Amino acid sequence: MASTRLLLTPAAAAASLLCIGAYAQAPAPTTLPPVTVTGRSDPVVSVSGWGSTTLSETPVQASLVTSAQMKDRGVQRLADVVKSDASVSDAYNSEGYWDFIAVRGFTLDNRFNYRRDGLPINAETSIPLDNKERLEVLKGTSGMQAGTSAPGGLVNYIVKRPLAQPAYSATLGWRERNTSLAAADLSQRFGSSGAVGARLNLAYEDIEPQLRSAEGKRHLVALATDWRVTSDTLVELEGETSRRSQPSQPGFSLLGNSLPQVRDARINLNNQPWSQPVVMDANTASLRVTHKFDGWQVSLHGVTQRLRTDDRLAFPFGCSDPNPPPTGTYYPDRYCPDGTYDLYDYRSENERRRSDALEVAARGDLKLADMTHQWSIGMLQSRVQNRFGFQSYDPAGTGNVDGTLVTPPNDPRSTPNTNRDERTSELFVRDMVKLNDHLGLWLGLRHTRLKRESIQTNGSEGTSFEQLFNTPFFATSYTFAPNQMVYASWGRGTESDVVPNRPQYSNGGQALPAARSRQLEAGLKVSTANATWGFAWFDIKRPVWGDDCAPPPATSCTRILDGNAHHEGLEANAAWRDGAWNFQGSLQALRAHRHDSTTDPAVNGKRPTNVPVRTVKLQVRYDAPQLPGLSTQADLLAVSDRAALPDNSISIPGYAVTDLSLKFVQKAASTLTWRLGVDNAFDRRVWRESPHQYGHVYLYPLAPRTFRASLEVTL
Repeated sequence: MASTRLLLTPAAAAASLLCIGAYAQAPAPTTLPPVTVTGRSDPVVSVSGWGSTTLSETPVQASLVTSAQMKDRGVQRLADVVKSDASVSDAYNSEGYWDFIAVRGFTLDNRFNYRRDGLPINAETSIPLDNKERLEVLKGTSGMQAGTSAPGGLVNYIVKRPLAQPAYSATLGWRERNTSLAAADLSQRFGSSGAVGARLNLAYEDIEPQLRSAEGKRHLVALATDWRVTSDTLVELEGETSRRSQPSQPGFSLLGNSLPQVRDARINLNNQPWSQPVVMDANTASLRVTHKFDGWQVSLHGVTQRLRTDDRLAFPFGCSDPNPPPTGTYYPDRYCPDGTYDLYDYRSENERRRSDALEVAARGDLKLADMTHQWSIGMLQSRVQNRFGFQSYDPAGTGNVDGTLVTPPNDPRSTPNTNRDERTSELFVRDMVKLNDHLGLWLGLRHTRLKRESIQTNGSEGTSFEQLFNTPFFATSYTFAPNQMVYASWGRGTESDVVPNRPQYSNGGQALPAARSRQLEAGLKVSTANATWGFAWFDIKRPVWGDDCAPPPATSCTRILDGNAHHEGLEANAAWRDGAWNFQGSLQALRAHRHDSTTDPAVNGKRPTNVPVRTVKLQVRYDAPQLPGLSTQADLLAVSDRAALPDNSISIPGYAVTDLSLKFVQKAASTLTWRLGVDNAFDRRVWRESPHQYGHVYLYPLAPRTFRASLEVTL
């Protein structure tokens, strides 16, 4: 039987949505006059660690993206947050895989730099955004908030909770080529006093992106409930289950010593007949009990996460010539000059990751010696258990950058993987001391005790170690006018690792000294009725591990702390409103270099790969007074060049990309929100990023011009 497929053009999609909207509002006999509400919000960014203190009053830099902003900008995943903040950049973001981002030039660790309502989770999975109220990004060393983490910052997912009043919304979305989304967000309170609330989020998406050979599906079911036991006691229970199944996207690479042009951004090198989708199942639940008494608040908060992944890919890696030296050529970290590469059959199925965390905390206000103290103290216990089976990572043949060569599969499942266990206990205390109406001191300390174990799935190469360390934070702030302050801060962060227990390492299996990063930061924050602006200077030093290897033919190596990475930069941000015009922008100028490396002196003084020196992001929105409810928006991202090789000999050029969007809100018996947009409006063909991942140079192109449309109906 022949099958047919309905292909929607942008115009057809918009017309379909308009027909639906006309039908939905037909029964309404009258329309209400539009009401415009304006104001300036001063959000609380909970990941900062300072409770209910607003962002403008806190001596840290952070940004947030609300669920409404995500819809307006067409944000589908965490990687799209790079559109919102100049300090955030791509770091190996592949279609169909989990997200990697960098903050202030440092790639965040998906195992340790992510939070869900403030508690640690594993981000080695696809995390849906449909049931998230907002995303928070803390910028800078995060030792006060996390026991171990990379120094760039933290990402915190805030879950949607039941609202005070009933609210029901449904969304239909379309994205070129033919991706379709249906989602619902339902909130209701029960009982005569509304003591019990529930919020249900449902989503299903049929994924057909412009990238070829990448069709997939995903779904989400999430329920959040709360019970207002008394005016002082709140119990919150929520959980979500999701699945995403989609083939992922390998990167392109250098062709020998040359940088290729972007010929077709739609090519997917994972297009072999035996290619299978990456399947990511995620189940997460949390319970939080909060009680207030005598000006204090005590909370018990726990989260549990179960991840299951089938990680499968036709994986291009390097170039080997069948002819032996001296005529043969070997490029271990890039593709061949003629566009061919070595193709591997990679499969690691039934990966299971479990994370559990429980936090007990108290916070409140004290008055001592005519000084106000805002205290918080607590304990966090967390456990991680990762279990894997044998994997395949075996040569399958040769591929090419045109995606036209077909190779046979090679799936023996004979390569061991590594099982890991971790237990962490953290004690923390914070104190914001208000010395007078203008001067404040911010003190924080986290004490961490961790125990880690790992062993190969064949029972070999076992390692185990324990470590204790402290990560302090200190800041001082001066408020020279309402909502206007200057501040300076100093903080520590820590990363921990063990030498692989393998024969080539003379210190195999030994714990490395904790890598203690530090950050200095100074900034200015100004907030007025119609504008906010500020800047921050930061200086981060992070120790780097390296391998000190004997010259050939010897094969022995010693893993050591090998110098440091030094990132110094300036951030600036501003947002203001002038009548119907709204402007928002941010920029980052970053000077990042390696220093004091003895294992590879050639990288000293060089900037890291995939890190732009300058980034500018601008947004302009016009709220048409002639037609209330209509707004148009333009987003501009401009990025300087990025190094593709550690020695900086090859770089990808900088680029600028523009996204355009339109939103129209109709208020009748129901509220209809129409959204139309086009990403990469001028269809720029450039390399978006150049990650040096797994010891290999990869290149990812900017997605081609993509149209999108959606209709949201709210009752």
